[in-house]
Amino acid sequence: MNFIKKFIPTLSALLHLRLLFSVFLLPVFLFALSQATDIRLFEAILTFVIWHLLVYPASNGYNSYFDKDEGSIALIEKPPAVDKSLYYFSLFLDAIALVLTFFVGWILFWAVLIYGVISKMYSHPRFRLKKYPIISFLIVFIFQGAFIYWSTYASIGNFSFLEDWDFNFILAGLISSCLIGATYPLTQVYQHAEDSKRGDTTLSIVLGIRGSFYFSAILFLLSGILVYFYWESVGLSDYFWLFLFISFPVLVLFIKWFYAVYKDPAEANFKNMSRMTLISSVMMLIYFGILAFT
Repeated sequence: MNFIKKFIPTLSALLHLRLLFSVFLLPVFLFALSQATDIRLFEAILTFVIWHLLVYPASNGYNSYFDKDEGSIALIEKPPAVDKSLYYFSLFLDAIALVLTFFVGWILFWAVLIYGVISKMYSHPRFRLKKYPIISFLIVFIFQGAFIYWSTYASIGNFSFLEDWDFNFILAGLISSCLIGATYPLTQVYQHAEDSKRGDTTLSIVLGIRGSFYFSAILFLLSGILVYFYWESVGLSDYFWLFLFISFPVLVLFIKWFYAVYKDPAEANFKNMSRMTLISSVMMLIYFGILAFT
């Protein structure tokens, strides 16, 4: 009975799973769903559940357990103290995710296993890849972007792992990574003091507050260029113009926030970061939702 109790999450543990954060990562899944051919509905639904209701929350919880943040973190302004149930429940969610991949296929099994190992090395004190600015960025850039797109696409549709790696398939993964990477340093601009106290040299610390905005602007511009080439190559350039139209509110908010931060670095705070993350996520959900369901 005591063994079972270890895996029962407390309210604090449930909050640290940050389930809403999984919604912010949903555009990559929707992009893969919109581009996959001969979609298998059962596998598509199960793949969504595995990534967004199990793997991502498990990763968030595991990361929070070892970070033990005292200041604001993504989506939680005043994080409660973590407890051991968060650690065990995160591992439990990972285990359930791996079991469910057997109903989808071997590609998803290996994808979930690799993602789980990397995400644990990201935050575990023995490895703490999070403290290395370039490595930590590349982990997020690759494993929350292209890696998720490619493995999801391959798991839910008609895909030959050895034959279907064409230019557009690779390009779509790079678009996913650039969009994820563009937001990454902005989520760190208000955490410099706490990250430094823990010994984590994040990319945003290396770039500085203003540099983080410049870096995000470059990556978002690059993602727009890649979106143009992607849709142009398949003769659907209208989807590029739709991307620009839906992204316009994000661009306006980004410029306004950057202007405020340029005048006063204190504007790089949790409230403004949360608003930027929310608006950009909602706009990308709308765009990729249109692609997936029309």
